Order: sequence, then structure tokens, then C-alpha cells
Amino acid sequence: MLTLSGVTYRIAGRTLVDQASAQIPDGAKVGLIGRNGAGKSTLLELIRGAFQPDGGSIELARGCRVGFLAQEAPGGGASAIETVLSADRERAQLLAEREARTGPLRAVEIETRLIEIDGHSAPSRAARILAGLGLDEAMQRRPLSDLSGGWRMRVALAALLFAEPDLLLLDEPTNHLDLEAALWLERFLRNYRRTLILVSHDRRFLNAVTTTTLHLQHGKLTAYSGGFDAYLRARTEAARRLEALAKQQALERQKLQAFVDRFRYKASKARQAQSRLKALARLEPIVLPAEEAPTRIIFPEPPQLSPPLISLDRVAVGYVPGKPVLSRLDLRLDPDDRIALLGANGNGKTTLARLLAGRLAPVAGQVTRSPKLCCGFFAQHQIEEMQPEASPFDHLSALMPDRPPEAVRARLGSFGFGQDKAFTRVADLSGGERARLNLALATYDSPALLILDEPTNHLDIESRDALVRAVNDFPGAVVLVSHDRHLVELVAERLWLVADGTVRSFDGDLDDYERQVLDDGGRAHGMRSRDPEPGDRRAARRLAAERRRELEPLRQIARRAEELIIRLIEEREAIDRVLAVPLGAAGGGIAPAAALKRRAELMRLIERAEGEWLAADESIERGPA
Repeated sequence: MLTLSGVTYRIAGRTLVDQASAQIPDGAKVGLIGRNGAGKSTLLELIRGAFQPDGGSIELARGCRVGFLAQEAPGGGASAIETVLSADRERAQLLAEREARTGPLRAVEIETRLIEIDGHSAPSRAARILAGLGLDEAMQRRPLSDLSGGWRMRVALAALLFAEPDLLLLDEPTNHLDLEAALWLERFLRNYRRTLILVSHDRRFLNAVTTTTLHLQHGKLTAYSGGFDAYLRARTEAARRLEALAKQQALERQKLQAFVDRFRYKASKARQAQSRLKALARLEPIVLPAEEAPTRIIFPEPPQLSPPLISLDRVAVGYVPGKPVLSRLDLRLDPDDRIALLGANGNGKTTLARLLAGRLAPVAGQVTRSPKLCCGFFAQHQIEEMQPEASPFDHLSALMPDRPPEAVRARLGSFGFGQDKAFTRVADLSGGERARLNLALATYDSPALLILDEPTNHLDIESRDALVRAVNDFPGAVVLVSHDRHLVELVAERLWLVADGTVRSFDGDLDDYERQVLDDGGRAHGMRSRDPEPGDRRAARRLAAERRRELEPLRQIARRAEELIIRLIEEREAIDRVLAVPLGAAGGGIAPAAALKRRAELMRLIERAEGEWLAADESIERGPA
């Protein structure tokens, strides 16, 4: 289906893709992964022919139809259903020709071909795809010009899926979707009959859909069998084997060099010494892959406040007088709550988030807040409102005018901005870096409540993992809106369903929710929910607090082990740099024998610390006994 042979591509003198090769068979479902800025989107552009490689070749099967989701949302007066149907160009041409009343022989040929391509059932197939992506029958009939950009992007995705290209290229397709539509898309792609290349940072989505993983790192492509978890296991095992080989080779080099140093000038051993020298020269060095620095996200410590943080009593909220979006809200938020909001887009999740954040006033009822409550609110639109010419330091120092520059830089460092990135223009930051900066800006005043509305858009997998750790380590309350099921499962302890104009606790877990969403044709109406009894809420909060207290010693062990691992690895890397200096060169500072001995000791210490960290982490995952 697709063969990449030594593909090279450069942008502004930087080599983004470097001699990359891969072979993708017909029907494969491939997950293309790599850190932000690795070149994944560029590689998709090369495959579909929008860019031309500077070297190498890209070969597609003859007659292969390539489908790609454009970044520009479609517009115009055509309805959503008409736009999707027009994506099947052959069917549209056949119908137009039939309308032109051609001769009887051609009419028979047209009808035969329409049957072959299942053209008569096309309207129902198009409607099912649109419904799965969240557009009900009324929205399907509306012109695109009446829909928002997000809904029009869903129509574009529906048109692409309806066309069933031979090679489907998808770049972060869930970014414009809610959890409900993402669940439907996951099932659709799992059953897709043709070839798929998917770029996504959602590990659960990758695991559910893909059967092969391509890792793009330092411009090179490496293929792994299986989804993301299988890739992680295979890559970890390969790294361990390579490190063991490197250790073995280092010992062999040490022995050969010791023999040469001892006997090269002794006549009786000169020949053997020369033989060892040649063997040393032939010994191909094993180069360990350079590990990228781990992403860092640490939320500032909030003040301890007495419960409740917020309570809602018969509250209604909306934007137009007399037309509340949500009503009958009787909710309570406590300092140790971890809540995820469920419900289709348009049901009012963002409206509730803005109400809790204090950015939208109620139109009825009573909202009571803790007097000292500060709320950190993360939303995607805030990223677009950043000043492109200003740096992260400029943005954060404007919010912290009373703090010294060192404190501002330290706060930026806790979100992964080192000295170089802290003073880089926002316009030159990647999407993931802007998202992390937005997290830093949203939490500048050490809030006791975090409200995160789709925080993982633009974050790569490593950054998402860092966000999970940061949220789980955060001692305050969290309200989460996300289509990333992996994040919701690891963070949320309670689920609130936003549907039918109100909000209730959802009686079940995400597996229950997924089954009901898919059984209901893709929509989240009529979900099984209940109003929590006051006793239930108190018991749930008490159990959550007890669980946190019981797990805190394990979290401390895990944090200490992780910090120790980082220090040990830094020392090992410093020794590796010393060992890389040629013998006799100045500046080594430590004898090679002593360096090797210390390195071996460090490896043992790292292995022990990793064992402690894994044991603590597994105990945290299992929860208190």
C-alpha cells in the first residue's frame, strides 16, 4: 500500500525527517507517535503529496485514494448531510448523469454501478456517521454557514469517513470532539476496512484502534507490532537489551585496553598487544539512544480551606434572559473532590465550568463560595488570546508583579520552561508548550480549585502523563472536562452527567457510560443517573479523604524514589561524558577505572530506586488494602 524509502525533509535548514523508511501493508491500522515537534504532521503532508521530500521516495499503490482531514472548516450554504454525500464523487457523478436522462443502455450501467457501490443506502450511511459525531437530524439539515467552526470540522470528518479512502490519514481527529463522539469514532475506526495512519496523543484511543505503531524520533521511523502499550513494552525491553550490550562492550574494551597498556612495549607480548589494538579498533561502539528530557508539570501548593468550597442551591444559569442552559442545580464541591463532567457538546459542560469558576453569574438560586477560594480555570480559547510577541516570562510576570524575577522563573520551571524557553516568543512555542504555559497562567495564584476544560489538546503523550501526575499530586479540588478517557480514568473519582438541562451524579463508571452512549446511537441523553443523597455525598467525601491519607506515605516514597532516580541518572550521564573523553585528553577529572566502578554502582542504585518507585506506584494503583 505505502512504502517510504530513505525519506528526508528539511525546513529552514533543520532536518525534520532524516532517512526515514517504513512499509505499510494494505489494511494496516498504524499509530504514528512522537513528541510535539517531531515531524508527525509533516510526514502526513509528505505522504499525501502536499510536500515533496528533499531525498528518498514515497510510493503508493496504483490508484490509491488518499483521504486527509483539512485544517480549514468547510462552509457555504449546503447542508451537513449534502456536504457528506458529495464526498462520494463517483456517486454524485452517477446521479447527475442519471438526472440528465441518458440512453437506456447507459441508464442500466449507472444503476448497476450504484448498486455495486451501495449508492442507494448512502443517505442513511451519511446520517449515521453524522449522528455518531454528534449532529442530530435537525443539525444535519442546517446549512454549514449556521454551524460553529467546531461542528463544521465534525462535518468535514464525517465526509472523510463516508468517502472511505484507500488510505485514511488522521491527525489528532479527537481534538474537536467530546468524549461521546470520540467513543463512537474509536469503534468506527476499529472496524474500518481500509488502511489507516493515525496521529494521536491519546494512548487509550491508539490502543483501541491501531495494530502497528510507528515511532518518529530524531527524524527516524521505528516500527513496532501492536498498539501503544505494546510499543512501550517492546521499546523498554529493547533499551534494556541495548544497555546490557553496551555494558558488556565497555567491559570488553576495558580488558583489551588494559592488556595493550600493559604489554604494548614488551617484546614477548608485542604481537598479542597489536592484535588487541586491532580488535579494539574493529569493536563497533554501541550508541545508546539519547533520552529526551522528561516533561515537568507541578501545580503550586494551594491553601487548606474548610468544606464546602462551593455549594449550589436550586441554581439556574444561562446567557439569554428566560432561557437557562442549566437549572435545578443542587451540587456541592469539597476540597478533596476529583470530578469529571460527562455529556455531549452543547449540553452545558462549559457553562457549568464557567459558573463554578465564577466567570458566569447565576440567573436564579444561591451560589455559596468559601471566602478565600481562588479558582484556576484552563480553557482552550485562552491559548489563542496570548500575545504572540511576548515571552512566557512576560505573561507570568504581568500576573505576579509583586514577585521577584527569580520566583517567576522558578514557577515557569515547574511547568517545564527552562531558561531558554522562558524568554522565547509565544509565537515560536509549540502547541504543547503553549498549553503548559496556559496551565502556569491559570494557576499563578495557587488556587484551591482547578477547572480544566480539555487540557490535553496539543499535549503529547509524555506531557499528558506529566499532567496526570500533577493533578493526582495536587491536594486541592479538580473539575475536569476532557475527551481523553485515559486522563479521566486516572484522575476522576466522581462523575457528573450534564444532560437534559441539569447536572446529576452518574451512577456507574466510564465503561457503563461508553456502553450507554454507543447503545443510544452516539448520544448521551437519557443516561442512568441519580441525585445523590446527602449521606452518600458525605460518605463518598470521607472515603476519598481517607484514601488520600492512606496513600500519602506511598506517594512520598514514590516522589523520593523518582527524585533519587533523576539525581543518579544525572550523575551517570556526567560520568558517561567523562568516559567519552579520549584517553590522555585534559579535563577528564577522574580516572577511567574509578569512573567505571562508580558507574556500575550507580546502575545498581538506579535499579534499586526504580524497583522502589514501581512498587510504590503499583500499590498506589491498587489503592489502600
